[in-house]
Order: sequence, then structure tokens, then C-alpha cells
Amino acid sequence: MDQQTVIGSQEWCSFSELNIPAIKARIDSGAKTSSIQATNIKRIIRQGSAWVTFEVNPIQENRSVSIICSAKIVDTRTIKSSNGNTQKRYVIKTPVQIGTHLFEIELTLASRDAMEYRMLLGREAMLNRFLVDPSKHFVCGDHDDRSLAKLYKHLFKKKSGLKLGLLATNKELYSNKRLIEAAHARGHEITFFNIQHCYMRLDAKTPEVRYRGGNILEDLDAVIPRIRPSMTFYGCALLRQFDSIGTYCLNSSASISQSRDKLFSSQLFSRNGIQIPVTGFAKSPLETKDLIDMVGGSPLIIKLLESTQGKGVVSAETNKAAESVINAFKSLQANILVQEFIKEADGKDIRCFVVDGKVIASIMRSAPKGEFRSNIHQGGTASKVKISPEERRLAVKASKILNLDVAGVDIIRSNKGPLLLEVNSSPGLEGIENATGKDIANTIIEAIEKKLKYQPEN
Repeated sequence: MDQQTVIGSQEWCSFSELNIPAIKARIDSGAKTSSIQATNIKRIIRQGSAWVTFEVNPIQENRSVSIICSAKIVDTRTIKSSNGNTQKRYVIKTPVQIGTHLFEIELTLASRDAMEYRMLLGREAMLNRFLVDPSKHFVCGDHDDRSLAKLYKHLFKKKSGLKLGLLATNKELYSNKRLIEAAHARGHEITFFNIQHCYMRLDAKTPEVRYRGGNILEDLDAVIPRIRPSMTFYGCALLRQFDSIGTYCLNSSASISQSRDKLFSSQLFSRNGIQIPVTGFAKSPLETKDLIDMVGGSPLIIKLLESTQGKGVVSAETNKAAESVINAFKSLQANILVQEFIKEADGKDIRCFVVDGKVIASIMRSAPKGEFRSNIHQGGTASKVKISPEERRLAVKASKILNLDVAGVDIIRSNKGPLLLEVNSSPGLEGIENATGKDIANTIIEAIEKKLKYQPEN
């Protein structure tokens, strides 16, 4: 007992074989095995043995410092976390130094970026070595920001471009990967932030946006919002918070909110002289028949107010079918629009991609056989199309009315001329880039540079 050292609830560790000079650890007697935060974990074979390569971000609230490590795999274990989730993890052995104590421990590689501490020291490592006093911290020595900066000086990168944030929910989507790729290609630093893992501090003097583990997002030059419809309310709240701390948002919260409210946006378009298909809206099922007559009768289109990518859009071939669908939606307290059916469009519409007030690309989208609405997400096709000057003006005007810097404007060709269907504030890139061969992601990054008056160094 006399030979055991008292340590606090937090201590600094170093790993010479992993080239990690300092990493803050939470001392956790509730955990059997020690663990370290790791990303890009890959199993490899080296000289006939199983090894693992991985990256560690050793400094809390700074994910730009990354160390590439490798070690021999000694085991694979199923670890149960504090929230009850199980995860298979590789186990490695490596020497650790805590103060003057140097000894070998087992570490599991935890691929959880949300870990508040980059390392946990478990009870197996403490056994017969340490006693824990939870009221104390860094008994074996401490590091301040200056000493950490000195230790990791070789890994700190000089800022050469803008610091951007991509605000979305799925990093693997084509559009998100392309934007990240384009930003890197233009020399900028870009980080993906999952909307669901962001949170806010509301305060008159020091408002903040924070991310996993308490990282304060205060030095971003701009954020690119890619907000799915189900996250509109929270995503727009985050954008308002970013705006309050001086971060430029490519598409504002107000613009996105307006574009997602099909009734409000339709009213704005009508007020500004933009032609749209005749549209009706009513609250009471008692008005269903007159609502149908008002838009020219069947066939007609019925839309949920917050539909996207063709979901929540139904065609009704007869008045009776229309009444049934409308009343069914209303019984579920769903807000809907009823819209005239443009037969001559033949299941085709035009997507104009508008960036910074200019149409940079346009495609014709055709519905799958037997469908009434074009949708490349549900089996439709897309091809490059030349639009008329009138269609170009319509697309630009619609995006300006909603004050969108980036917009996908959907137009339908009718006997009355081009009609505006809707405006998408988070338009996808895959279909239009593949059909036109244009690097739209690069144009979006260029638009941010222009807004921020960024001049790259020669």
C-alpha cells in the first residue's frame, strides 16, 4: 500500500512508441481496460502478423492535430460502453508514462470521436500502482496551452486558406464528399459537423456553438448548410447562432425556412409576379370539393408542405380519388397543397442550379415510365438541357426572392410558358454534375471566396 502513488481524476500520459508526447486521460476505475480515441482504424498484415494503423487527435478541442500510429494487435474484444452499446475493438500493448512511472498497458482503440477525453485509464493499468483521489487533478504534472503547443509544434499547420464547416448529417453523401473535396483542392480547411452533435450557448455577451465534447466553433470563416428536411427547425436555429457570432452562412436560416415552407414560398412567388401552377390550400375538409374545382379539377397534384425529392407528392386521376387523398391527409393533421396538373409537361421538369445569382447548370429530369413526376432519386433520368432566356430569368428571380446564394430551381414547361414548381435550398450535386460534367462543388467554394473577399496567396 505504501508503494502506491496517489493520482487525480485526470492525468497526463505519454506514449513514446506511438509518438504521442502528451494526452489527457480520465482516470476511470469503472472501466476494466484502458482506451484511446482513434479514427481511420485499419487492420494490416506486417511480416506475417496482424497490425493496426490509426490516427489519434491528442489535444481536446483541436482536431487539426493528428498523429498516425501503428501497433501490433494483441486481441479483439467486445466492449460494452456506459450507455449499454457494444463495440468490437482492437487491443494493442504499448508503454505509457505517467509522471515518473513507466509501464506497459493494454489499450483498446475506441473509434468514437464523441469521447470527452481522448483517453481513459482503466483499473487494470492502475492495479498495484495507483490510488485515486477524485478531488485532485494532474498530481503527476500538468501541461498548459503553451507547453502543448511546444510539444506539438511540428504538427500545427499554418493556415493558408479559409476555415470552413460543412453542416449536415451524413458525411458519406455524394454532395457532401464533393464539397469537402473541392474545398481541399482550393487550399481550404473544411470540417464536417453533424447537425445532431452541435449545441448552443445562448448569452448576450458570449454566444457559442459547441460540438462533440465541448469544442467551441468560434473560428470558422463560413459554414455550408446541407440540412435535411427533418432537421430544418434545429438546423436553422444553428445557422442563426453562427450568424450571431459573425460566421458567414451560405444560405441563411430565414432563406432555408422560407424555401421549406411551400405555402409561404408560393405566396412570395405570387406576390412577386412569378408564374406557378394554380395552387390551393384549405384547412377544413368541408372545402375539399371547391378546392379541387379551384385548381381545375382532376387530374391534380397533392403535396405535403414539407415534401422533398418527390416524397409526399401524390397524383389523383379523378375527383373522387382526390377527395379521398385530401381528406386522408387532413385527418392526420397534415398540411397540404393542391396543385393543377400540367399534362403537356409529360412528366418532365427542369432543374436550374443557381449559385450567387447565376444559373451555372441546368438539366431536364424525366419521370420513370408510368410516373407523373420526374425524380432521379426514384428511378428517373437526367440529361443536359439548354434553357431559354425566360427560364433563366425565372430561376434567378426565384432564388433572389428567397435570398438563396445556392439553390436548385425546378421549372416546368407549360402551354402558358415556364412555371415555377419549387426552390430547393440544399440541392443535390450528383445528378447535375454527372449529366453536365460541370464542377459545381468548385463553383460553390468560389462563391464563398467571393463573399468573403478571399484572395489566395500566389
